Amino acid sequence: MSLSPIVGVAYGNDAVTVEGFDYLRDPDTIYERSFAIIEAETDWASLSSELRPVALRMIHASGMTELVGDLAASNDFVTTATATLRGARPVIADCRMVQHGIIRRQLPAANPIACILDEQPHAPAGDTRSAAAIDRSAPLLDGALVVIGNAPTALFRLLERIASGTSRPAAVVGLPVGFVGAAESKAALAAAGSVPFLTLHGRRGGSPMAAAAVNALARLAGRAP
Repeated sequence: MSLSPIVGVAYGNDAVTVEGFDYLRDPDTIYERSFAIIEAETDWASLSSELRPVALRMIHASGMTELVGDLAASNDFVTTATATLRGARPVIADCRMVQHGIIRRQLPAANPIACILDEQPHAPAGDTRSAAAIDRSAPLLDGALVVIGNAPTALFRLLERIASGTSRPAAVVGLPVGFVGAAESKAALAAAGSVPFLTLHGRRGGSPMAAAAVNALARLAGRAP
């Protein structure tokens, strides 16, 4: 594929038309070529065969083939997370971007996707909306797949609830992003070892990666006998 220079610009009353770019337009070809590039440019040696489809979707969502080196998961994560989805358990998202990024039609049991963040319009004194939303989600957390793609404080609060025995999710996708608390919260999730988990060490993460991980798990769950 090549991008040729702009060879003509036409100005109309309502629009500007730019002509001269040569690029792929066929969705199937774009899709296939994207995954072929990922396969060719990624070093898969450190990943289990179970985790590879999840990493593939996360790379596709982020453009970062190098994330594989920082990806971490418990040995039972994929098995537990897919069983949770097949069991029609809810998916709890820490923000709307995660919630809306999950492809509902691919969930194997019409799993509900909940995000309680907007029920707390203002941050409580000395706390964040995201952490408070985890507390407000308490009735839904046990046995759920919890997906955190934005706020480190949400992951820290979830870990506090797990440590105290007040909540027991089935599995956690912990991918908060940022410069304050993101790396630390993910390190704490991996070190705790108290719940099946997936995380990406360091500052990187975010809602697109988190939703992509769930979409990969949903595909895997749907293929199970």
